[in-house]
Amino acid sequence: MTLPDPTTAPTIDLDALAPSDLDRLRQGVIQVDGRGVIHRYNRAESAFSGRPAERVVGRNFFTDVAPCTHLPHFYGRFREGVRRGGLDHTFTFVYGFDPRPMQMRITLRQAAAPDRYWIIAEPVQTLEHGHSREAVLAAVSRRVRAEPVDPSLCEREPIHIPGAIQPHAVLVAADLDTLTVVACSGNVRDALDRDPLGLDLGSLLGAGLADRIRETLRGEDVDPGRTVRQRSVLPAADGLRLPAEVVAHRNGDRILVELELAPAHPEDFPSASQLDTERAIGRLRGAGTLEDAATVAARETRALTGFDCILVYRFDPDWNGAAIAEDKDPTWTRSLLGLHFPASDIPAQARALYTRSKSRFVIDRDYVPVPLVATPETANAPIDLTFAQSRSLSPIHLEYQRNLGVNGSMSISILVEGRLWGLMIGHHRRPHYVAPETRAAATVLADAFAMRVYELESRRLWQEQQAHLALESDLVRGLARSDDFVSALTENAHTLLDLFAVGGAATVSHDAVRALGRTPPPDAILAIAAWLRATLPTERSSYATAEFTGAHPPSAPYADCASGLLAVFVDPERRHLLLWFRPEVPSTVTWGGDPRKPVLAGSGPVAVLPRRSFERWVEERRGVSEPFAAWQVGIAEALAQAVEGVVLRQQRKIAELTGLLADKERLLIQKDLLTREIDHRVKNSLQIVSAFLQMQRRQVADPASQAAFAETAARVMSVARVHDSLYQAESVEEVDLGQTIETLCADLAGMAGEGHEVDLDVEPGLMVPYRKAVALSLIATELITNAFKYAFAEAGGRVAVRVAGEAEGRVRLSVCDDGKGLPTDWPDAPARGTGLGMKLIRAMLDQINARLEVENGPGACFTVTA
Repeated sequence: MTLPDPTTAPTIDLDALAPSDLDRLRQGVIQVDGRGVIHRYNRAESAFSGRPAERVVGRNFFTDVAPCTHLPHFYGRFREGVRRGGLDHTFTFVYGFDPRPMQMRITLRQAAAPDRYWIIAEPVQTLEHGHSREAVLAAVSRRVRAEPVDPSLCEREPIHIPGAIQPHAVLVAADLDTLTVVACSGNVRDALDRDPLGLDLGSLLGAGLADRIRETLRGEDVDPGRTVRQRSVLPAADGLRLPAEVVAHRNGDRILVELELAPAHPEDFPSASQLDTERAIGRLRGAGTLEDAATVAARETRALTGFDCILVYRFDPDWNGAAIAEDKDPTWTRSLLGLHFPASDIPAQARALYTRSKSRFVIDRDYVPVPLVATPETANAPIDLTFAQSRSLSPIHLEYQRNLGVNGSMSISILVEGRLWGLMIGHHRRPHYVAPETRAAATVLADAFAMRVYELESRRLWQEQQAHLALESDLVRGLARSDDFVSALTENAHTLLDLFAVGGAATVSHDAVRALGRTPPPDAILAIAAWLRATLPTERSSYATAEFTGAHPPSAPYADCASGLLAVFVDPERRHLLLWFRPEVPSTVTWGGDPRKPVLAGSGPVAVLPRRSFERWVEERRGVSEPFAAWQVGIAEALAQAVEGVVLRQQRKIAELTGLLADKERLLIQKDLLTREIDHRVKNSLQIVSAFLQMQRRQVADPASQAAFAETAARVMSVARVHDSLYQAESVEEVDLGQTIETLCADLAGMAGEGHEVDLDVEPGLMVPYRKAVALSLIATELITNAFKYAFAEAGGRVAVRVAGEAEGRVRLSVCDDGKGLPTDWPDAPARGTGLGMKLIRAMLDQINARLEVENGPGACFTVTA
């Protein structure tokens, strides 16, 4: 590789020339003061720039007339020479003149007059923007077609291997194992004093930095894109030693090092301080809503970076974008706030790049890309610039910026839980340089905004999900107490209609429809169920859409109530279905241009062009509802599983047992003959006694008497329950104790009133003799009644009852509460009430030869072993 050697600057004594003599020079000559204000501007410079002298004299050359020069490479050199009192530097610089950029040899020289300096520009060569840019411009000029174009064409552009970088930086690529430079950018002499190809990084950057790069970026566990960053002073070709920002990263088997001249003095290029960043993050943390946080983020990012406009751009699930916040210079009348943009504006491969490489800055849209050159051994292998900050951008994207009226720009990814949520976008109407420290601060602020988004969205989702989970739990409890899932989901205090903020809900069970709220008619719901059975793959049980009438045209007449649908099949056979309907929400979407033409047809080698109009284009949307969130679909699926598990599985088991019961029916007939008469007499007797006790209870006014009647009724009821269990059992000698205690507990909890509940854990199929069952039922009645009466007073409470079998045919019954417990002297204390309950318990214990154990605190726990 042969790089051009700079030639000496013109030796003409400019201070001795009159203005007319300056105008006869072929070189462009500008005289400025130490601040950069123009005092002379000759005719040749006017021809180069297209600006007459009268329009520029008195204006600042670096910030106003030629802001593309407001870089450390140009303005930084100028200011350094001014400070030293000896301005004398020569270097090359490329002006992005339209239509042909021009490479200039720039000489900065001290003038004879105090606080006066010469800028001399000599044309070196006229450049091409590059074949891609030229092709784009040519296609723009020839474009006559207006037909729609497939926007996926944009997604095929290999933007990660452009083969060039932006000219404000220098890039060298080294072999991972040897750190030998195998490729570099064509402008490498802007930052280095030698041709780097074939050299070791240590000889270019110094041994210390090269060793740090080697230690940090080599190894098998190094993540792609991991960086090493250091501010260094490197010898440049012109002998001036200016600070350079050195950023190295690894990509595959290459180490890529970017070198960018950095501001030597903070006052030359304002940069964000750590305090500025901390204050901005503090204000961001104070935002209470997503809208407020986005507004604060846009305002603070613009204050840090100085862009004319900062947008917070959010992607929707289909990757369309919307500008949800904007902070801009009041003099810029263009506003993008509230506009939507089609997904093709940022195609898939660009979004993938944003996910991997978080930030991208463009100083000057009209830059001329600097190509990469390589050693012959590696010339055919493209260099992946995914993580390179100075990567050259797609010419189609740069033309898009031109159409937007944007020159300098910035894009920083907003990643929420690793997913591309949106972008922090900076727009400037002119070239705009942002110092490395400020770029880093803007990236930190974007990360802080992403964290705030996660906090706010997580909190909102958590609150919504908790409310729905509570409703779902209530529905599941209703299912557990019911044999009819349709009634449980549609007739209780909470129903399917309470979930998901819907307008209507329905169940389909064996072609029977039960509807709630605003829904299509039953025959239409059955048609929807049939369509879902035929359409939904067998491995899927749920279906959700916000545009159901578009997917199922026969439902179009019901768009007012069924534009959105969430449906879940309950069983594998798809006989049972839960449905939720959402109404149409007519809306308007304001697009930045016609979304039906996201890209335009090109010509020649350019297949597509970026659209040129961003005028507001209003789309009216009909047949669309609020979308169902993924977590709502998850809750619906969980509820369907509960229906399947609690009710339908139980029904299938009953069907399986029907055959077994038929075989035993002959035995049951014989049992019925033996016990029917006895049952009739005992049941009538117990009913008469119970009814008499309840009647007496209502007739007395004394609370103690009422309590006594209630206790007696409970005791009679316990005997009745044992009798019922005996009658229902296959054996006339044994009783299912678990079933008996379960029914008894339900009755006692109901008699105790609201607020009293029993947690029951019984061993199924625990058969005990009738005599023992009666005694244990009476003991359980007394212990549960006492717990409700004395452990919780008026507040109500929960009693845990456990029944389990033990060795040698023994049974363990425990009744525990979490109430206030027994007094410390309870064995010797006088009985509360009549004391009949404890006497009955002791009598029953003696009758079945059982043992009672008592534990106190917290609460009281009684355990009977019989």
